[in-house]
Amino acid sequence: MAEEIKCILNDPKEGKSYSKTIETTLLSGRTVGEIIPGNLFGLTGYEFKICGGSDSAGFPMRPEIPTHHRKRILVKNSIGAKIRRKGMYKRKTVRGNIVSEHTAQINMAVSKYGTTPIKDLLAPKEEKAEESKK
Repeated sequence: MAEEIKCILNDPKEGKSYSKTIETTLLSGRTVGEIIPGNLFGLTGYEFKICGGSDSAGFPMRPEIPTHHRKRILVKNSIGAKIRRKGMYKRKTVRGNIVSEHTAQINMAVSKYGTTPIKDLLAPKEEKAEESKK
């Protein structure tokens, strides 16, 4: 039962990802594929789409399973399974598509950009400190 969720915010234009930690209650009940306003992260004008995630044990979230529990499903080579033989299926444990208190990480992509670049808002402060030393 995590009280915080690690959110990985991906910027497809730049090809960079940024990490932000927020409270579980802010995203509880949201589903994979849902659009989230950037105000939750302090990024006004931005919108993010939930692309996936994983729970505290590392089981991935599957978009087609409408629950917040773990399920053992029969899968081919796709999310949560890497099967090499053609035509082979395996039973794998995955998490449903609803964010809950068991979710440890959520992956998001920018769907709508704000006025200021995301790298200026979320870039680590270390780079600026190194430049001032020189």
